Amino acid sequence: MKTTKGLISFLIALAWAGSAQATADKSMLNQKLPELKLDYLNGRPTTAGKPMIVEFWATWCPPCRTSIPHLNEIYKKHKGEGLVVIGITQEKRDVITQFLQKVPMNYSTALDLNGAFSRQFAIQGIPHALLVDKTGKVVWEGHPMALTEKQIAAVLK
Repeated sequence: MKTTKGLISFLIALAWAGSAQATADKSMLNQKLPELKLDYLNGRPTTAGKPMIVEFWATWCPPCRTSIPHLNEIYKKHKGEGLVVIGITQEKRDVITQFLQKVPMNYSTALDLNGAFSRQFAIQGIPHALLVDKTGKVVWEGHPMALTEKQIAAVLK
């Protein structure tokens, strides 16, 4: 009986988590991205006048881990065109450092330990990505796997 109740609770939690992916209470579309006051693990990238993908993620999030190779590919393909990709997490530095040894993120990784930056977006589920044009305006938001090559090309012009 305990096992069945536990399984049911787990499935309900899993369904809720799945439905919460890449959602936010307020949209950032057509708004200027706030200054990225974060603690960067591998150096702060130059972002002024550059198109960006900003993703909110966590090591414990299976969809987030699935999107990392996708973002690595996007970054590899477009970094020469000026695209900056930043993965933002609220987890501690040692957790992220250990995770990156197993799952490389070839783009910038930033810590938002107190969640102050992330709270500005009222994000309800992760992964959640923002596509930002060269002027700093958010032109798309959603699950990073839903980001299309056409949308990326538009901000690279």
